[in-house]
Amino acid sequence: MSSKERPTLGGTRIKTRKRNIAAPLDPAAFSDAVVQIYLDNAGDLELIAKSIESSDLNFSRYGDTFFEVVFTGGRTQPGTTKPDEGDRHPHSIIECEPKREVILPSVIYIQKILRRRPFLIKNLENVMRRFLQSLELFEENERKKLAIFTALAFSQKLSGLPPETVLQPLLKDNLVAKGLVLSFMTDFFKEYLIDNSLDDLISILKRGKVEDNLLDFFPPTKRSNEAFSEHFSKEGLVALVEYNDKKIFEVKLKEMKSALTTQITEEADTAEVIENVKLRVRDAKLPDIEVVRVVWDVLMDAVQWSGKNQQQNANAALRQVKTWAELLNTFCTSGKLELELMYKVQMQCYEDAKLMKLFPEIVRSLYDQDVLAEDTILHWFRKGTNTKGRQTFVKALEPFVNWLEEAEEEE
Repeated sequence: MSSKERPTLGGTRIKTRKRNIAAPLDPAAFSDAVVQIYLDNAGDLELIAKSIESSDLNFSRYGDTFFEVVFTGGRTQPGTTKPDEGDRHPHSIIECEPKREVILPSVIYIQKILRRRPFLIKNLENVMRRFLQSLELFEENERKKLAIFTALAFSQKLSGLPPETVLQPLLKDNLVAKGLVLSFMTDFFKEYLIDNSLDDLISILKRGKVEDNLLDFFPPTKRSNEAFSEHFSKEGLVALVEYNDKKIFEVKLKEMKSALTTQITEEADTAEVIENVKLRVRDAKLPDIEVVRVVWDVLMDAVQWSGKNQQQNANAALRQVKTWAELLNTFCTSGKLELELMYKVQMQCYEDAKLMKLFPEIVRSLYDQDVLAEDTILHWFRKGTNTKGRQTFVKALEPFVNWLEEAEEEE
């Protein structure tokens, strides 16, 4: 064999690798086929569901297109809500009346489809996200239908539809500024609360990561707690207003507690601390009874407790009371508030084993510092209503009460 000749394998077939040839996308044909099923069954969703279940349509490839047909009656142009070329049907969600009894069958119908083809939930998310991000392209009554559908979908627990995927896309600046998001969410709240509790709604908002940002649904020029209360009260959603007020109250109380803790820990001037608390109480309109509770909690939390050394703990608690007596005095301005302070001391001593025996000493110290009046102590002793550890504390306080009564008789 010549050195220039290449060796060959006689009679051997050289196989070529087959390539995967992807079929071209044809969403138009898929859309037309689904539309025809709707038309053949005259919009009867029960029959349509059965026809779809028995069909060999490629839902895994055209899931988004399927839900476009469900919502709008046909295919939409890429990236918009505008109708694309092709057949359409008049039985879509957008074409029906904006009433829950009319839209609910569509929700149940989609639920049936998803049970047979659970992978379609992602396509439903895609289409809902796209439509909600394009609310301005829908008419007002069409937006209301989408809100009702969304509320019913969550109410019916539509195959695990995640609230975050649906609610987060609404927070687009242009949609919020135009008031479209507020209108949508108002319809959503009203519809959802027909069959569900406020706690259920709050759970959805938490999962949607919007529970702490309800004001973000309002246009920037109307983003205030007053506007929130006025709007939703007018819409009959008083429970939501009360929930928001409570949440605001808790935030303000937490802020005051944090600021007070810092000042107490840093041993700030008493007059400065009092002024700061007064300012926060005035701005947040905090009730006096809550202020008394917070002040006592902060003072006791700031004490450096000494494990099981009873005497050191007693000294530390009494020293704290003496140091901040003026602060306590400033806010215990009535017998009712003094009694609340006694209940607060009672509960803390009951719940903390190391303080159990300190109750009479703390009460005596508060009396000596003119924080608690004699009448308040006697009222608690004779008619106190908090039963937690009461029998033990009454017995422990009895010698001091006897002394007070004897002193009163002498006078």
